[in-house]
Amino acid sequence: MTADGVDLGVSRETLQKLETFADLVAKWTRRINLIAPSSIDDIWNRHILDSAQLVRHAPENATSWIDLGSGAGFPGLVVATLWSETNPQGHVNLVESDQRKAAFLRQAARELALTVTIHTTRAESLPPANADILSARALAPLVSLLPLAARHLAPTGTAIFPKGRNAAAEIEEARKSWRFDLAIRDSVTDHEGRILRIERIERA
Repeated sequence: MTADGVDLGVSRETLQKLETFADLVAKWTRRINLIAPSSIDDIWNRHILDSAQLVRHAPENATSWIDLGSGAGFPGLVVATLWSETNPQGHVNLVESDQRKAAFLRQAARELALTVTIHTTRAESLPPANADILSARALAPLVSLLPLAARHLAPTGTAIFPKGRNAAAEIEEARKSWRFDLAIRDSVTDHEGRILRIERIERA
């Protein structure tokens, strides 16, 4: 099925789950600061599709995904929703230190019937996850994300980071203290956005 011209490769039922999730985010945002109120009207493009596109950059044999600073569930719960159909053996861990946002994640996971693990702590305090994939959306500059990726990824793991117009500057700064293999792809939701796919992360 397609959504707003983007082929997600999922059934109508899964798309309906994503629509239910979008409604939940909008409802809870009235009570707690999940997303900017100004982005609610464009939640499908700004948040749902922006998160869903990360799945296409995941290695085919991946079974474990850890999402740092999950907030409103972007991309963690979107990934879990898509994987529930396309990769049922896969498991998603969501890391969110804010108690209220973690409560939302638990409620949303229940309503969407998703089997996920939610960690109400900081990524720095979590034992190494040995994950196949690690993501973080709008959490921190790349130079701050790489230590967390090095900690929580399996040796052959892949980090997937959506970045905005400052992507090139963030990469340049990160290369001063880190070595890594990098592939850059255009975002399908933001003409200035880039998706960074990073592997083999080592301190320089």
